[in-house]
Amino acid sequence: MREEQRITCISCPVGCRMTVTVEDGQVVRVENNSCKRGEVYARQESVRPMRMVTAVAPVEGSARPVSLKTREPVPKEKIMDVMAAIRGLKLKPPILIGDVLLEDAAGTGVSLVATRSLV
Repeated sequence: MREEQRITCISCPVGCRMTVTVEDGQVVRVENNSCKRGEVYARQESVRPMRMVTAVAPVEGSARPVSLKTREPVPKEKIMDVMAAIRGLKLKPPILIGDVLLEDAAGTGVSLVATRSLV
């Protein structure tokens, strides 16, 4: 089965409007990208979209939550599972920027890390 997708690249400020041809689940052509990053983005986005997840989570004994993010992008379809894992965290200070708060968020193999310190 052959399918054409039109996507806008978010890899750089140019925002190329690309046409991606997918055949049997594989990208066979990327058109209208002005750089290599656009082609890489189009190939990934068309077959297996990935996203970084950022959030905040409460910390026991603190009025301020800690901000966190996934260390790497996770499959788009797993975002809600990752958010559920974040809601389940029981965090206690001290937390330092870069600390791993959860090793394998929702079975993605991707860690959640603190993006600020809370001591």
